Amino acid sequence: MKSPKPSALPALLPVLLLALVPLARPQSSAPEKAKDPLSHEIVVTATRLETPEREVASAVTVLSQKELAASNRTTVLEVIQDVLGLSLQQNGPPGGAASVFIRGANPEHTLVLLDGTEMNDPVSTTGLYDLAHLGLDDVERIEIIRGPQSTLYGSEAMGGVIHIITRSGQGRPRLRLSGLAGSYGTASAGVSFAGQQGRLRFSLSSSFLSTAGFSAAGASYPGNAENDEWRSLSLQGRLGWAVGEKTELELAAGRLVSRLDLDNFGGAYGDDPNSKQDYTAFHARGSLRTLLVRNRWEQRLSLSLVKHDRTYDNPTDASHPTDSEQGSFAGERLELDWQNNLFLSPAHTLTAGLELKRETGESEYVSRSAWGEMFSPFPRKSSGLAGFYVQDQVRLAGLLFAAAGFRIDRHSACETALTWRLAPAVILPATSTKIRTTVGTGFKAPSLYQLFAPGTVWGPIGNSALRPERSLGWDIGLEQPLFQGKLLASAGYFHNSFRDLIQFDTLQGYTNVGRAETKGVEIELRSGPWPWLDFEASYTRLEAKDLDTQTALLRRPRDKFTGRLRLQAGSRVLITVTVNTLGARDDLEYSNWVTRRVKLEPFALLGASASWSVQKEVEVFLRLDNILNQAYELIRGYGTAGFSAYGGFRFNL
Repeated sequence: MKSPKPSALPALLPVLLLALVPLARPQSSAPEKAKDPLSHEIVVTATRLETPEREVASAVTVLSQKELAASNRTTVLEVIQDVLGLSLQQNGPPGGAASVFIRGANPEHTLVLLDGTEMNDPVSTTGLYDLAHLGLDDVERIEIIRGPQSTLYGSEAMGGVIHIITRSGQGRPRLRLSGLAGSYGTASAGVSFAGQQGRLRFSLSSSFLSTAGFSAAGASYPGNAENDEWRSLSLQGRLGWAVGEKTELELAAGRLVSRLDLDNFGGAYGDDPNSKQDYTAFHARGSLRTLLVRNRWEQRLSLSLVKHDRTYDNPTDASHPTDSEQGSFAGERLELDWQNNLFLSPAHTLTAGLELKRETGESEYVSRSAWGEMFSPFPRKSSGLAGFYVQDQVRLAGLLFAAAGFRIDRHSACETALTWRLAPAVILPATSTKIRTTVGTGFKAPSLYQLFAPGTVWGPIGNSALRPERSLGWDIGLEQPLFQGKLLASAGYFHNSFRDLIQFDTLQGYTNVGRAETKGVEIELRSGPWPWLDFEASYTRLEAKDLDTQTALLRRPRDKFTGRLRLQAGSRVLITVTVNTLGARDDLEYSNWVTRRVKLEPFALLGASASWSVQKEVEVFLRLDNILNQAYELIRGYGTAGFSAYGGFRFNL
């Protein structure tokens, strides 16, 4: 099957943007540069270096610690649902399997990082990461980069990157306590101790979350009256030690344990009273940072280990007297990353690095029914990946900021992948206008299961001859501060084409046959007209199409709008009102053994929260979700929460 021919437009965009540089030179009669207090964040993920967001050409969203606290939410999944260009899917209540679409790309095309450690699960069918389990208690900031990022981050970053960064410990030691309780029997508690003593930085935290939940199969459908509980406990720590003026060691580690009630499927009579999932995740990362050659050469060497363990147990019960199933899934990733930053001049930085990765996974699944026993083993398998990347960054007179790079990845079981990326941005000083564009390629290596899963009596499954999935993506955008920097308006257009997508065929197993295209518009407004009031609004228009069937890709909303208004009432009270709307989406419904395409209805969710600083170090808050008690679905047949109310506190000592 022929791949779509790439357009010449993406390659011309950086050239056209560079042509604007002469126009960007300041004139002697130019008015005073507008202030821009709304765009001053430092971004790490976009270039692997600390870079002002204004100098980055990538489409970036940064959720700061201040914004995370003001949201009064408890999980990462809850806060990223409002982000421009992102849409979520989740199997029912909190704790249910959850993933994200970035600009319509498949969930497995999103790389999730936790303090620089890759968290994607090697033993999941496609290699995606389940975002349902990450809490917010110790999170300092979240950076989201939209568009292909494989040049810097390799496989899984074909659609974008979500980077969760925890507190590293600064200033005098502080103890922080937090708690929350509310609807659906929800309760959470967290404690952290962080600070700095001499050359030692430290941050230690623990959090617990429990909810009685609601039926994953959807309480609005007949036969679904049982609530599905979720309990989660996490431990997290970071230690940094300044060995000398130019060398620093850091160790970060965390462990998460959770138990979740499951249902058999979404929809009528999908309830199961005794199906359980136990999930354990562990990650550890040790890193060394040092400066050489009069601080012109920075080396960052890190070694990380990630382990995922999932077990399922669904014994017989009164409703299913002959049916039972058990399964266990274990995967791990060991990765070495050696990054070198050469500061050739204040305006020129060259980054080069080497990544070595080893993934291992195994699983066992057995089900029993009136038809007999089915045993599906996946013996322990491994694959290796070696990647070499180079990125060149230049800054020209405060007008042009450009990054260009390439990467070569060699997989032990499939062909070599070459990716590249160009990302220039021009700032016109007379108006502070930022014009940005990026164009680049991405790839996604086949998962262990897709490569090595043994066949059954029904036919083959794994395919060791699979090729990497590939993409070409480009975008162009404009950012404009107005009214002396009190309003920041941005708009952009993006286009991604995907080929060699891995799909399952009952006769052939996994093959590289899929093609898809996503394109759309992203618009965002951010304003702080007065110190006591600010608001944000964003709109995404998305077209996501399967090029083989000429049908819309499933569960991608055509329209998404998010609005947020914050009001500082006096010095102690902060009130936030949010609205989140999703347009119609296509999905599949399984009924009577027949699959049919259905339309998920659009919906709008209204939320509000209020925080009150009782004293300088004590804060209480109230949060209301889905105030209008809107009935909606993210996945056909699976339940979602109605009107919910939560109250909590934060205490710093």
